[in-house]
Amino acid sequence: MSADDVHLLIVDDDERIRSLLQKFLIRNGFLVTTARDAAHARRLIAGLDFDLIVLDVMMPGEDGISFCRDLRRTLATPVMLLTAKGETSDRIAGLEAGADDYLSKPFEPKELLLRINAILRRVPQVAPAVVLPKTLVLGPLRYDVDRGELWEGDQLVRLTATESQLMKIFSARPGETVTRTDLVEELSRSGGQTQERAVDVQITRLRRKLEGDPKQPRYLQTVRGSGYMLQPD
Repeated sequence: MSADDVHLLIVDDDERIRSLLQKFLIRNGFLVTTARDAAHARRLIAGLDFDLIVLDVMMPGEDGISFCRDLRRTLATPVMLLTAKGETSDRIAGLEAGADDYLSKPFEPKELLLRINAILRRVPQVAPAVVLPKTLVLGPLRYDVDRGELWEGDQLVRLTATESQLMKIFSARPGETVTRTDLVEELSRSGGQTQERAVDVQITRLRRKLEGDPKQPRYLQTVRGSGYMLQPD
């Protein structure tokens, strides 16, 4: 996660501090939104996603520790507490409320920046889910991924059990090379062919159903020295 992708929420009742921190963090590449108190922050959180919340403890109305504790009931967003209190008991109270770190005022903005980056490095990065297509188009053919059926117009193209299994394997990773070893292992798990030579024979047979010219395959391609790849339109 780069700084340009990170959205911070600064919650502090002191307008001067909010403005200074916002300008400093924006200069360091972050997207920054500010809130004047817990109620304002709640309204922002309801409509926006934040990667980290910098939260002042000493605020009128609901204090930062109580707000942090309440956030933790429904939100896993990292929280950095800011406070004029430096007592050990106050730091412990903040951490027990669910804060990820605690910085006493006054502080150097650069220290806040370093602590923010340290927290973000600890946050596990979730890869975006890969959405696979429901239908693969292979020239005049279409393959229904969910049903495991190959169609030409309104005519169902008959596939053997091994051919069906091969299509399921390839359709799960279109445009990616599947090695012969992987094909052997996956076919073996389903009770199919277990030798690389037998896999090559099945690929040749499947090409006769997929390709206009099986000797010059367009869709079920050979990746030299590695395996095969299904390359739909």
